[in-house]
Amino acid sequence: MAGNLQSLLGEDGRVVCERCAVADGFASRLLGLQGRRELLRDEGLLLSPSSSVHTAFMRFAIDVVFLDHTLRVVGISPRVPPWRLAGRRGARHALELPAGEAEARALRVGEILTFREIETYGLLDLALRA
Repeated sequence: MAGNLQSLLGEDGRVVCERCAVADGFASRLLGLQGRRELLRDEGLLLSPSSSVHTAFMRFAIDVVFLDHTLRVVGISPRVPPWRLAGRRGARHALELPAGEAEARALRVGEILTFREIETYGLLDLALRA
């Protein structure tokens, strides 16, 4: 997935998305999840800015969680199939998750999400820690 990886947490600290790529450039937002065969349970894509998404050329359904500028959930479109549009007035970001994950992760309108940096260590970092 394109973009830097983050984790997204709910207000109670539960993990909403373990590996969330951020698509904040024109090309990365335009491409989105097109060409992917699937989106794994721990993956997601945050399109920013975006108040709507399309699932043209996609091969699978997704949940779309719409967030405002403070990362407050302003709407959820569950199980959006290929070749559809989804949008929400007042949204600034769109979080794309595997179909069913918004419900499984107990996301609700009004909840504020937060980012958490994913710590990644290269071989040099591991060598320095030894």
